[in-house]
Amino acid sequence: MSAPALPPDAQRRTLIHATAAAGGAAAVAAAVPFVSSLAPSERARSMGAAVEVDIAALQPGEMLTVEWRGKPVWVVRRTPAMLQSLQGHDGELADPASAKDQQPPYARNAHRSIAPEVFVAIGICTHLGCSPTQVAEGAPQAALLGAGWPGGFFCPCHGSTFDNAGRVYRNKPAPTNLEVPPHRFLSATRLRIGEDGDAA
Repeated sequence: MSAPALPPDAQRRTLIHATAAAGGAAAVAAAVPFVSSLAPSERARSMGAAVEVDIAALQPGEMLTVEWRGKPVWVVRRTPAMLQSLQGHDGELADPASAKDQQPPYARNAHRSIAPEVFVAIGICTHLGCSPTQVAEGAPQAALLGAGWPGGFFCPCHGSTFDNAGRVYRNKPAPTNLEVPPHRFLSATRLRIGEDGDAA
């Protein structure tokens, strides 16, 4: 037995309510992805966050690269010879005492770092944003940089050179030393890049 037919007015109200409910559901369904798209992505949220780096396996003379705020950050474990190479060429450098603010106060020293053997720098040339490469003393490419190259970094785009503390040589396109980001040691083998702390 079929249900009794509704009067025309009741049928119209039922149809209006059903249409309104369906329209409301569709509007909510369309709004959720739109509102979600306005929220920053996981990658965007992490771009400003500090990055932790384990350097326990980093051997003397080696460099590792991590990403912080979308930039390459180098962590170099310098050898005694690399530290020795920082002395005796101040006259060849544009800013040997790191007078320009390209580093936190605790890295304004001859080795531009908290711990002399661990150098942290943003791996972007201060000229036009190319990425320099590490060229060790005695490496095959070192001959192209002149006799007595003590090791450091070379930017292949326009020829800027930096020593093992990221200090730029005079008369090069790069106007300033490589930038040292804020960082701190959480332990002897763990760094947090992007966050200042006790540098002692």
